[in-house]
Amino acid sequence: MSADAVPTAPGSAPGSIPAPRPGTSVVGRAPLRVAVVGCGYWGPNLVRNFNSARGIEVAWICDLDPARLEEMARRFRVGRTTTNVADVLADPAVDAVALATPLATHRPLGEAALRAGKHLWVEKPLAPTVADAEALVALAREHGRTLFVDHTFLYTAAVQKIRDLIARGELGDILYFDSVRVNLGLFQSDTNVLWDLGPHDVSVARYVLGRRPREVSAFGVRHVAGTHENMAYVTLRYDDSLIAHFHFNWLAPVKLRLTMIGGTRRMIVYDDVEQVEKIKLYDKGVDVRRPEANLEERRRALVSYRTGDVWSPTLDQTEALAGAVRDFAGAIAERRAPLSDGECALDVVRVLAAAQRSLEAGGAFVAL
Repeated sequence: MSADAVPTAPGSAPGSIPAPRPGTSVVGRAPLRVAVVGCGYWGPNLVRNFNSARGIEVAWICDLDPARLEEMARRFRVGRTTTNVADVLADPAVDAVALATPLATHRPLGEAALRAGKHLWVEKPLAPTVADAEALVALAREHGRTLFVDHTFLYTAAVQKIRDLIARGELGDILYFDSVRVNLGLFQSDTNVLWDLGPHDVSVARYVLGRRPREVSAFGVRHVAGTHENMAYVTLRYDDSLIAHFHFNWLAPVKLRLTMIGGTRRMIVYDDVEQVEKIKLYDKGVDVRRPEANLEERRRALVSYRTGDVWSPTLDQTEALAGAVRDFAGAIAERRAPLSDGECALDVVRVLAAAQRSLEAGGAFVAL
């Protein structure tokens, strides 16, 4: 296996990341009792989707703000509320804990949940350092618990279709992965734009390409005094000519979620803001021919442009987070790894941590 290949499951194509098995509910068994810790921006989405899934029950919600808990209790069907996470961990009826808390809390709260025998769902990224992420992965393995990290985009129909097209060879050899994720967004107090937006595109690139990069470079700037970097450019190099590039920005006048993937046969444009035709597959490219007449002509590559049809596949409209919840419950019931497991999340943290070191070194390439 090549150094940058992602380990495969039995029956997977070489160098690929296995596709998720269909999530199964735990109907016919006792319901999976989940506690959601953190009721800020993302917590309500988790509560809504856990409540909507068959065979899952939200047993607790936990937040430091009593008024927020009262509001959540009015909006959703939940069991009990608390401002103290110790109440959740002490309840033997709780099967799993979902953390939607600040990044710095992921390791201490995650470790406490795993040591209490709970399965663990963590908002992305898994942890702020590689050492913290490795510790959580090791602890979950030691206690035989499922560790799931909420890289929700892996469960979108668009990303699933892109992976399928690449795996079937529809694009040919992949040449580049180019992504823009910008908006006039919320400046985060505890992290920079790289760690806020980067997990989305890094996890998607890992999944659809099925490969690990060799090195990473990052350059970023702070345009607002007293804050973290609000803009960053990240480049990943692989063992061959494949290159991936990401643009992240909290200070853009428009919201863009655009990815282009170029291959030797076809190219893909993925626009997540588009409501109807999120994916367009272009039968476009270049053909290079080197004439054999004489040495001078051989030095001049003859490039011809190939233009064909544009195709937009029909995509399932199921909410991605609902698919993630099904995979989490199915992984626990079937005692298998979910698609977005600890190893996947650890790979993402390794890339982000190396990119952070590069950013601090003025863009120098950092080996992975």
